[in-house]
Amino acid sequence: MRLFTAIDISAAVRQNLEGLIGRLRPTARLRWSPPGNLHITTKFIGDWPEERLGELKAVLADLPAREPFEIAVNGLGWFPNSRVPRVFWAAVKAPEALAGLASETDEALERIGVPREEKPFSPHLTLARIKEPVPLGSLHEALSRLDTLDFGRFTADRFLLYSSELQRSGSVYNALAEFPFER
Repeated sequence: MRLFTAIDISAAVRQNLEGLIGRLRPTARLRWSPPGNLHITTKFIGDWPEERLGELKAVLADLPAREPFEIAVNGLGWFPNSRVPRVFWAAVKAPEALAGLASETDEALERIGVPREEKPFSPHLTLARIKEPVPLGSLHEALSRLDTLDFGRFTADRFLLYSSELQRSGSVYNALAEFPFER
């Protein structure tokens, strides 16, 4: 099983980003994310044996309780940069509590054999992936005409464990467990 933990976004933020993707899709041949797949990854686990799923869920359930916190989705960007982009994303602005959740998840899962993250935590929403160089002039022009880069706010009060099944049409995500912040 291919797994990750994530925070879901609100329906209103999802709808705003769906509108953005709909406006931008005709401007560039990118691999656009289905709006239903948008989430904030807190830990990519990778391949995990199904027979050890209970152990993994137990470790996640033991993470410290925390207060809900507000997340804003405001801004757009590129990984690794705008000159040679591989990912087009929406910026996630959150208090230190989000990075804390990612760090605690990383530490807890390392104890059962999940490798630690090598890169620093950089919360974002992947809007599109770029597998090979494509012309982006029309996309940049469309971005310059946007009237807002504020896609909304929501309160995060839980995180989820997802499986990711790779299919020809793209990844299909299934929620396997939910972990409320306050217990």
